[in-house]
Amino acid sequence: MSKKTKKETPEDEDAAGGGKKKLLIIGLVAVLALGAAAYFFMFGGSGEAEAEPAPEAGAVVLPVDSVAINLAGGSYLKLGFTLQFSLAYDEHAGGGGHGGGATPDGSKAMDIAISQFSGAALSDVQTNREAMKAAFEAAVVEAYHGDVYELWYTEYVTQ
Repeated sequence: MSKKTKKETPEDEDAAGGGKKKLLIIGLVAVLALGAAAYFFMFGGSGEAEAEPAPEAGAVVLPVDSVAINLAGGSYLKLGFTLQFSLAYDEHAGGGGHGGGATPDGSKAMDIAISQFSGAALSDVQTNREAMKAAFEAAVVEAYHGDVYELWYTEYVTQ
C-alpha cells in the first residue's frame, strides 16, 4: 500500500504568508502609534501656554477728525472715528517704545479709511456698513501692529 502525501497547494502558501503580513502591518501600526503618542507627550504639551493673551483696552483714546470721502457716482461719505489703543500700547508708550508717551498718530488710519471707502458704491456704504467697518478695523489693527484695541465710528453720513 502506498501512502498518499498531501501536496501543499499555492493556496496554503498564501494563507501562511498572509498571516505574517497581517502581523507585520499590525506591528508597524502599533510602533507608529506609540511613536506619535511619545512625541505628543514630550513635545506637544498644551497649546494654552503658547497662546498670546487676549488684548485688553488701554487708556489711550485717539479721536480722528472727520473727513469727506468721495464715493462712486458723485456721492460722498463723511467719516469720523476714534481709535482705542490696547493696554500693551500703554505699556510700550510709557517706556518710549512707541514715541515715548507722545499721542499716537491717526494718519495711518485715515489713509486706510480713504483708500478703502474711496470709490465705493453708495449702496454698499449704506447697506454693508458693519462688514465694511470690520474690514476697515482689521486693516487698522494690522497697520498699527496690534496696538489698536477697538475702532468706533463717531460720524458716518452719506449723501
